[in-house]
Amino acid sequence: MTVRVQREDFDVGSELAGLRERNPQVGAVAAFVGSVRDHNDGHSVVRMTLEHYPGMTEKAIAGICRVAGERWELCDTLVIHRYGELEPCDQIVLVAVSSAHRHAAFAACEFIMDYVKTQAPLWKKETGAQGERWVEARDSDDQAAARW
Repeated sequence: MTVRVQREDFDVGSELAGLRERNPQVGAVAAFVGSVRDHNDGHSVVRMTLEHYPGMTEKAIAGICRVAGERWELCDTLVIHRYGELEPCDQIVLVAVSSAHRHAAFAACEFIMDYVKTQAPLWKKETGAQGERWVEARDSDDQAAARW
């Protein structure tokens, strides 16, 4: 399991190759990449600032990955979440899971992302034509996590 919270961008291809590397048990890799949109809830977005609680954020995400590993038979998990100032089209998050079979990889990847979205101590502030605003939690995100 690898969890990184970082300012720097990441190379999706390299990161996914690392999940398969030298492991003949891997038959599937599922991944989700989240990026900054130029709008949200009817507001324009020219910049997103992501803040986190160092140490606590990594610990929370690692705990989510451990739970996924208990629920599904996984080879490895990877979560990279960026912080700092980002612009539309910038990558925010990569969640990737390797497993012997696709069903476990798909389910675990979705589970991890749903819980990172709702449980990890990360905060988003958007800046646009209407000024700055903190992004509030959505009921739909809580509902997605609750189904697990």
